[in-house]
Amino acid sequence: MRLQLGYVPLTDAAVLIAAVERGFTAGEGLEVDLVAEPSWATLRDHLALGLLDGAHMLAPLALACHLGLCGPQARLIAPAALARNGNAVTLSLPLWQALDAKSDALADVAHALARVAEARAAEGRPLTLATVHPYSSHTYQLRRLLASGGSSLASVRLVVVPPPRTVAALESGRIDGFCVGAPWSSVAVEAGVGRIVALGSAIAPDCPEKVLALPAEMEDRAAPLLRALKRSARWCGDPDNRADLAALLGAPRHLGLDPALILRGLVGALHLGPGGPMAEAGDYLVLGEPELTPDPAALSWLADEMAAAGQVKAGAVPEAAADLYRPDLLAAA
Repeated sequence: MRLQLGYVPLTDAAVLIAAVERGFTAGEGLEVDLVAEPSWATLRDHLALGLLDGAHMLAPLALACHLGLCGPQARLIAPAALARNGNAVTLSLPLWQALDAKSDALADVAHALARVAEARAAEGRPLTLATVHPYSSHTYQLRRLLASGGSSLASVRLVVVPPPRTVAALESGRIDGFCVGAPWSSVAVEAGVGRIVALGSAIAPDCPEKVLALPAEMEDRAAPLLRALKRSARWCGDPDNRADLAALLGAPRHLGLDPALILRGLVGALHLGPGGPMAEAGDYLVLGEPELTPDPAALSWLADEMAAAGQVKAGAVPEAAADLYRPDLLAAA
């Protein structure tokens, strides 16, 4: 069976990429073409229109697409969860200096950011913050960060920037900050243009991040791919393989980045700013076989966050979405 599988260049595409590159899919008799997509909107459309057979996908976007809330409606299944956590909020260096936060503690940063955001909004020049898609944990984490400081997204201008373009947008001054997945915050720090101010794992612990999204009609043919992903997740989750995984992801055909930057996210040892402090967070990005089983309880979290963001009515999603997460298919495979 030949499959076209899409992904956006991010560290948390590791399990899908390694499944192909390390020969796990070939071992199941699959011929897989990996397709790097430039944005989540493009990936969503290509999956919905049948140009892809499956994809590494934002968990909230998979739910929104499944429910017809965003782009072409497509009945999907998510038989595997590819990652938990992995995001960070990064601000331009001038904005970080303007915050003058009391410390690096999340509460102090949140209050300082909310204060500056409210002041800038009152002056008619709101901060411009980027997220990767409206239906993303990144959007919900930005909401939570601002709310914990006493403000809201209403005080900022929110724009969408695809992950690989966030650093250039920050460097050019088109945005003041972003919430994005690994390794792009580390790339901004290394380029000397950004300061990581909050980890997504601290804002919303155990956040459902990426899933394998398949058209529902793939249900009866998904087993070989799921077996390959299970072997890949086991390999990716082994600490002894992290350096090899970072090199694999950093290859020009995938992320095209220095493996050392990717490795920071894999081990949870992050440089917060140019020449600045380090943060040790073992749960910054969680990959591995135990994480592969999608938790239907995550749908309730997603529904609550979508409702809080005004994207759906409160309590309207879980029943309609009950057939999205399919841990039974992974178990059967």
